Amino acid sequence: MTDVAEGEFSLTAGGVFMRNCDEGWYEMSQHEPREELYVDQYTLGLVGPDQEWAGTVTDGGTITTYTPPGCWGPMITPSFRGGHEVTRPIRVEGAEVGDAVAVHVRDVEVTSMATSTGSMAERAGAFQDDPFVDHRCPECGTAWPDSIVEGTGEDAIRCAECGANASSFGFEYGYTVAFDHENAVGITLDADGAHELALNAAEVMDIPENARQHPILLYEPDGMPGTLGRLRPFIGNIGTTPSVTMPDSHNAGDFGQNLIGAEHDYGVNTEADLEERTDGHMDIPEVRAGATLICPVDVDGAGLYVGDLHANQGDGELSLHTTDVSGTVTMDVEVIEGLELDGPIVLPNEADLPFISKPYGDAEREAGLDLGAEHDVDVTTEMGPLQVVGSGATVNAATQNAFDRASTLLDMREGEIRARCTFTGGVQIGRLPGVVQLDMLVPMELLADRGIDGLVREQYGL
Repeated sequence: MTDVAEGEFSLTAGGVFMRNCDEGWYEMSQHEPREELYVDQYTLGLVGPDQEWAGTVTDGGTITTYTPPGCWGPMITPSFRGGHEVTRPIRVEGAEVGDAVAVHVRDVEVTSMATSTGSMAERAGAFQDDPFVDHRCPECGTAWPDSIVEGTGEDAIRCAECGANASSFGFEYGYTVAFDHENAVGITLDADGAHELALNAAEVMDIPENARQHPILLYEPDGMPGTLGRLRPFIGNIGTTPSVTMPDSHNAGDFGQNLIGAEHDYGVNTEADLEERTDGHMDIPEVRAGATLICPVDVDGAGLYVGDLHANQGDGELSLHTTDVSGTVTMDVEVIEGLELDGPIVLPNEADLPFISKPYGDAEREAGLDLGAEHDVDVTTEMGPLQVVGSGATVNAATQNAFDRASTLLDMREGEIRARCTFTGGVQIGRLPGVVQLDMLVPMELLADRGIDGLVREQYGL
């Protein structure tokens, strides 16, 4: 337990809230709602209703999370059951199944000074069905073995039982990125620079005290040295708890395909079983400070969780991985009663919207009304941007999933959804092979029918 002043709160390693007072520490229930909640406890790569709660936040309250890197760190740590290390689920007061939770992302701050990333190579023998989930020591056969670090490089992660290289992954092509102090740009390092950071990997990456992953800087990849890149941090995995337990990295329609027919503890039988997902693993760069995310509630309390922060990413995440970092996220939450959703909705910053789907300005509305008068037709000028997330095995399947979700949400035929997306929006790719944002302008009266017009008006100043 950390040192705190009298009247302040702390969360023990066992996930119990304690309060400091004249009589000493006393236990608080995790179900006691708090207007401000700080979370720095994590799962071992899983999301689901059996995970221990991190605490309860009030409807309208503020959450701050301190998260370790996603992807590469958990991927090379064989005790993990999924490819990320996300926070324990957060109970939102009053959220019930069939509701939704609006998450207003206020701030995303990167605390790592560098990271390593690239495209992956799987190590034969270190897993069975799925290299992200079903880890096995290739020599002694221990499932999800504990591990230790010996030196640096891709042989550094060793089985605690027998000493063999127990990691499921290496780099097919990798690189190490150092960030400037303002987290505005990064540069890739040569072999000497990557090795120097690897010698102090956990501190350089700011791996939180309660995290259980090994830092990927240990691998010291040195591809494309001297390359300059722009940074803009965002949240790769944020959402609500699905009604079944699954690996956190597989809470999406594309990564989730690997669960079909898998014989490990989290395998499913059919594509239909993946409908239990909540699509928290989106890797959509627009989910950054200033954005609002609307998430389905599939378990009472919602079980909001956060992880997989990225320093930057190009659309599509073409290497399947990007710059994973530690950092803090501050967000406000509110419950939307009765808004039944099949998946997330994103309300990005206006600057992040495509030109065709930005809110209309006064001059555009006036021109539209004049044109309507000329042609004797009523013109709908009160429109708001909306992005419906879809996921699936491929980009086409993900787009169809988004069509289905948008049709249900707005009570429209698919043909009209396609038409509105073509004329006032489009489709954007969060991640290949299959996460997309279906983007369009929607009449405000339809958004009012669904009870989210206020959120859209607030987001875009309408």
